[in-house]
Amino acid sequence: MTSHDIYLLSPEISVAALAVIVLLLDLVVIKKGYLAAVAIVGLAVPLGLSLSLWFSGLDGAASVENDGILATTLVVDKFSLYFKFLLLAMTAIVLLISSDYVRRLPQFQGEYYALILFALSGMMLLSSTTELITLYIALELTALPIAALAAFLRDGRSSESGLKFLVLSGVSSALLLYGMVLVYGFTGTTVLSEIATRIAEIPLSGEEPFGAYALALGSILIIAGFGFKITAFPFQMWVPDVYEGAPTPVTAFLSVASKAAGFAVVLRVFYEAFPLDALSIEWSALFAILAALSMSIGNLVAIPQTNIKRMLAYSTVAHAGYIMVGIAAAASRTASDQPAFGPSGVLFYLGGYALMNLAAFSAVIAISNRIESDRIQDYAGMGRRAPFPAAVLAFAMVSLTGVPPTVGFMAKIYIFGSAVNSDLAWLAVVGGINSVLSAYYYVRVIKVMYLSEPISDEPVSSGLAVRLAMFATILGVLILGLYPRPLMEFARNAAEILF
Repeated sequence: MTSHDIYLLSPEISVAALAVIVLLLDLVVIKKGYLAAVAIVGLAVPLGLSLSLWFSGLDGAASVENDGILATTLVVDKFSLYFKFLLLAMTAIVLLISSDYVRRLPQFQGEYYALILFALSGMMLLSSTTELITLYIALELTALPIAALAAFLRDGRSSESGLKFLVLSGVSSALLLYGMVLVYGFTGTTVLSEIATRIAEIPLSGEEPFGAYALALGSILIIAGFGFKITAFPFQMWVPDVYEGAPTPVTAFLSVASKAAGFAVVLRVFYEAFPLDALSIEWSALFAILAALSMSIGNLVAIPQTNIKRMLAYSTVAHAGYIMVGIAAAASRTASDQPAFGPSGVLFYLGGYALMNLAAFSAVIAISNRIESDRIQDYAGMGRRAPFPAAVLAFAMVSLTGVPPTVGFMAKIYIFGSAVNSDLAWLAVVGGINSVLSAYYYVRVIKVMYLSEPISDEPVSSGLAVRLAMFATILGVLILGLYPRPLMEFARNAAEILF
């Protein structure tokens, strides 16, 4: 491995090194609050290295030159760097909102922060992988720390959530590996670009269509494996229990960072390995069906939920459906069309969704950590008892519904517009109906906080770090709702590499 190879991997290496530093500091530092500060400030190093890569010869959709031993397994381009920036920002917010929560874990704070950072390194690596074996290793580097984090509270529900995540993650990995084996057996390679070349060279129809069937089955199994990571229906069965039992900051981390990394690898694999002109009809239709089912099932099951974490769990299933609209839209375009805005819509939506969901979870932590309850009915009167967290949660609910002037509205307009432009107007209609349907359970939370009588008159306070996270995220939701162009242009430039 050359020094240039190390430079290309420097953001991931620095994150892993930061995790080790936090573990070592935990052995000698008495005041554990310093660990969070070190972890958050330390993220400036991978951020700086990612910025250095961004300005290292990137021109348009080009990538940093890579001719070492990582040439066929790793790429550094604007697409991967977009996700590195996004994941670093998400993790910084999660570390901020963890500062109050981890006081319940006086003996394990170093391990908690280190596991989050190790998971982050795997997620960042996922966005750059261009080879199936490397991709699988990065997935496992992401999944194993998250399984440990889900069980971190070490009570009945938390242990159950960690075990359920670990078992079902193993099942999804098995499906993914079976799909990869079939693709490898048909094409004879695990490199994404070479898979596309082999598919273009080998006829997929004729008197012996076995190869086409094997490739189609491999693609379906790969989608099933990724479906677990992005919480798409019908692979979402783990979501409500894991979200409810895991520590709330870990739930927030799962809901945004894991989803962003999952969609990054889905976009990379299906746009680079499976040519649009050869296979777009098959997997476009499949993603369109999964999108419609995820939106509908997620919203319908969220309505009767009485626990706010379970409600947000089914909400994230619905939002996975909204995001898949963009994937289906771009894949359904014809060769004569202009490049679709589907992938850039996905990237924009992921950025906006991260702000919305982290704002919601920041407020939930600020409230639930004090009242020691996640039941929606116990949020009664929070408009008076906790004015700022209640206002943040209410505005986040409005944005998740898709009401202007929030980033949620702009994200849905962008992604549903790409569906209409790609002759998938029916999918945009399904999305619009589901957005209206989701208003029922989002607005119910607002109603309870502002119109129900409080159980107690005691004020609900929150720590400085949590208030800072709430302020930063909700400000982003508002600013990008009023002026979304910078993020749109950033997402569009990052998505150009896929065409």
